[in-house]
Amino acid sequence: MSITKVVIATRQSRLALWQAHFIQSKLRAAHPELTVELLAITTKGDRWLSSPLAELGGKGLFIKELEQALLEGKADLAVHSVKDVPADLPVAFSMPVIGFREDVRDTLVSASGAGLAGLPRGARIGSSSLRRQAQLLAVRGDLNVLPIRGNVETRLKKLDDGDFDAVVLAAAGLNRLGLARRVTEFLELDICLPAAGQGALGIECRAGDAEVVELLAPLQDAKVLACVTAERKVTQALGADCSSPLAAHAVFSADRLTLRALVARPDGTQVLRAQAVGEDPVSVGAEVTVSLLARGAAELLSIGA
Repeated sequence: MSITKVVIATRQSRLALWQAHFIQSKLRAAHPELTVELLAITTKGDRWLSSPLAELGGKGLFIKELEQALLEGKADLAVHSVKDVPADLPVAFSMPVIGFREDVRDTLVSASGAGLAGLPRGARIGSSSLRRQAQLLAVRGDLNVLPIRGNVETRLKKLDDGDFDAVVLAAAGLNRLGLARRVTEFLELDICLPAAGQGALGIECRAGDAEVVELLAPLQDAKVLACVTAERKVTQALGADCSSPLAAHAVFSADRLTLRALVARPDGTQVLRAQAVGEDPVSVGAEVTVSLLARGAAELLSIGA
């Protein structure tokens, strides 16, 4: 191996730094002679906290500066939560590793300790995700879902300060930060299907950087990659993004993928669901996409836009 040092670009939130340090440790374990450093960057998405992400351009705002560091040679890798990465990567980049998947579920963290069914009518729920909003309202149309921005700790503080009766957060982030004790209720997949790639980490590098791809080979996970590829195929084919009312989740069993996906009205009054089983993730994703389009997904996504 000719590479003796790599630099990982990362956001500066505690969760992003946890993820970068985690990949750093995996690389050091696979290549004991390798020097692995971190480059912490504050992204545009981290700076603009006053507006909903959809108005600012979606969650891609969290990775643009990291990608710029890759292009300029300041970093060799960037570590992301895959659910925050647009399905269409710019041609200058690739994401050869998708793996290390945590619990994919969303969680409810409430001030009173009441679960979803026990919240009072009109309870204020903090979530800026149309996917979560639509599914929660499909179950409890009386809830008042309000936008919330900031990292995990910021959102929990807003809950503790009384700004909300409950917030919805990904189990993966809470688990990785050692905050699982805050969970009031894990929302099962029949209640709240996750975003494409939720719980998985992705490692991005410059396209065509064969040496870096070879370096990353020990970290690859074929099964997680297949599942997330199928999920992201639905997002890509529907022209959706991370802020759309779209969910997709695949599981791998006995060499076959089972993919479930849904598209919903943001107010939860209509939810379209589809499922497919197969061996090829791209084909399974395409089959689910066709089924959703036949049911009217394009119209619902235009409402959520």
